[in-house]
Amino acid sequence: MQNSKHIFYYLIIVFITNLFGPFQLKAQQDPNFTQYMYNTMTINPAYAGTRDVWSTGLLFRSQWTGIDGAPATATFSTHSPLKDGTMGLGLNIIHDQIGPSKDTYVNANYSYILQLDRFTKFSMGISGGAHFRDINFNELNIFDPTDPNFENIRSQISPQVGIGFQLYSEKFYVGLSSPFLLRTQHFDDGGNQSSRIRDEIHYYLTAGYVFDLSRNTQFKPSILTRAVQGAALRFDFSANFLFYEKFTLGAAYRLDASISAMTAIQATDALMLGFAYDYDTTEFTEFGNVSFEVFLRYELFKRYKKMYTPRFF
Repeated sequence: MQNSKHIFYYLIIVFITNLFGPFQLKAQQDPNFTQYMYNTMTINPAYAGTRDVWSTGLLFRSQWTGIDGAPATATFSTHSPLKDGTMGLGLNIIHDQIGPSKDTYVNANYSYILQLDRFTKFSMGISGGAHFRDINFNELNIFDPTDPNFENIRSQISPQVGIGFQLYSEKFYVGLSSPFLLRTQHFDDGGNQSSRIRDEIHYYLTAGYVFDLSRNTQFKPSILTRAVQGAALRFDFSANFLFYEKFTLGAAYRLDASISAMTAIQATDALMLGFAYDYDTTEFTEFGNVSFEVFLRYELFKRYKKMYTPRFF
């Protein structure tokens, strides 16, 4: 237990040091999700176990539909509370493909959950796993096959650790996280700097609130702020309405990037299905401006008491 505490304190120090350290210009690398509010464990390990049931989710995202080699992402996640809800354990698998580049993330998540008062809880989470990156250069139309930039490049597996915090109740949540705290290089090219690829640290701030508009209608605005060292802040705003605790209808806006429509249905107490349609507003619209997501969540209530109203996040 003491070793676990030391590891957690060390990750907090790394998180704070990187958060307020010098920034360098780098591109964003983590995949984006429009329906992030239904399973934030993909970006915050503190979410593990917070739904008070065993929850499993699948998501598929196709970006810029119709373009050969456009981004496609599939995720699998499962998590459950442990020890009467004071801890949570989860697993994330994310596969992201863009053209010849393939990234696979496999992470185990652990959370410790504190009951602050009758309605409010605070969760602290850590994650650990590996990032597998592979680029098939045979799929590229290389002008000069003897170019030394493409010789002897070997894909590598890199370790990853993450940390996150979440304050939440049945009505609101606020989360801060960095799912990948290590800067890692993925290609060994014998010292050829021009062909190296390095991950940069991402930070996420999420928040949402549920308003009761009437007995059968709830409204939940939410926001996700994404920061990468040296890159501009990215903001995702969403607004969802829940009708009769069954049907969800909403819209989202990713600042200077896209607008979205989304819907979901709670088909049974255990099964939820969701769909999102994105329209790209960037300079890439002339090539392909449509993206979509399909989401499925299945939950086992088992011995845990069913909630009075469905959790909206």
